[in-house]
Amino acid sequence: LAMSSATSTTSLPSGLDVLTTFPDVLFIPEITFGGLVWILVASSKVPLPILQGWVMFVSVFCFIMSTTLLCLYIFGVHRGSSSWIALVRECDKP
Repeated sequence: LAMSSATSTTSLPSGLDVLTTFPDVLFIPEITFGGLVWILVASSKVPLPILQGWVMFVSVFCFIMSTTLLCLYIFGVHRGSSSWIALVRECDKP
């Protein structure tokens, strides 16, 4: 797998090339495991529902944001004069 442009000087990939670069290929397990966490938290019983609500909010928010970012990559919205590249670089920092 090639390295993403967040760590190199070339432009960010778009289309299905997103699924062939590292760390962009990590979107797939991130979305898969995020969906599983969402399902497991929603199906569990806890004594204080307010705690479950917070965990659900965080897991659903991260799942939706990961899916949105993957779609933005695939549709090539990050190209152009917008600030998507700076946003992606901030999100990909370790």
